[in-house]
Amino acid sequence: MEMIKFEHTIFALPFAYIGAFLAQVRIPDWGPLFWITMAMVGARTAAMTLNRLIDRHIDRKNPRTANRAMAKGIIRPSEASVYIAISFGLLLLSAAMLSKLALYLSPLAVFLLTLYSYTKRFTWACHIVLGMSLAAAPIGAWIGINGTVDWPVIVLGLAVLTWSAGFDIIYACQDVDFDRSQGLNSIPARFGITQSLNISKLLHVLAAVFLVLTGYLLGMGLWYYIGVIVSAGLLIYEHSLVSPTDLSKLDAAFFAMNGYISVVMFVFTLLDIIL
Repeated sequence: MEMIKFEHTIFALPFAYIGAFLAQVRIPDWGPLFWITMAMVGARTAAMTLNRLIDRHIDRKNPRTANRAMAKGIIRPSEASVYIAISFGLLLLSAAMLSKLALYLSPLAVFLLTLYSYTKRFTWACHIVLGMSLAAAPIGAWIGINGTVDWPVIVLGLAVLTWSAGFDIIYACQDVDFDRSQGLNSIPARFGITQSLNISKLLHVLAAVFLVLTGYLLGMGLWYYIGVIVSAGLLIYEHSLVSPTDLSKLDAAFFAMNGYISVVMFVFTLLDIIL
């Protein structure tokens, strides 16, 4: 549970439920919601375990990550491989229980979740690949309910992509010196902290725009847009917590604010559907 940072599930899981709720602008039956939850458990456990397995040698060198279970050898690579196989198996089973299209596209999800851990070795756009992986949550849930890919969920996926890529850039600022020393790629390592924070702000502006557009395409009501406004305010506050000369509040900006944003959007989307 510590290795996969279970608490970070708060970022993607609410948006998976939002994708499921917006698919038919109603609360789905419990059966599909159960399998969407299981798909998320499988996908996220596999992705985080893969990341820790692939990066274990790098993590040992970084003082910030040297105490991770894989880096310290508390969890062996063979054990991690078993977790990964079981988790991807759960993802594929869940997709099969949801819809044919979900099953057919599940290898693409597996590819994205695997690719992310390698991207910082060859491109500073690794944050975008992470965003694509998290965007698969609402898109996959929508497909699981409707069995189709439609424009509203593509726009919602873009909102999640730009939001998560933006906060991952902020998070990566703390490792800028280490990444440069090891030849690893990230937007902060490539462009510096000041420019990176500006790029993050731009991505978060786009995220708010995509959330508004999603609501417009689906004819959402006042409660949904209140959620967007509150989330935009939280993003503004998130950026006020960090600056090029002071990253001391980075953890609060990364975890607390983004956890609040995903929960706020879920709650207000649910209220809009119910009321």
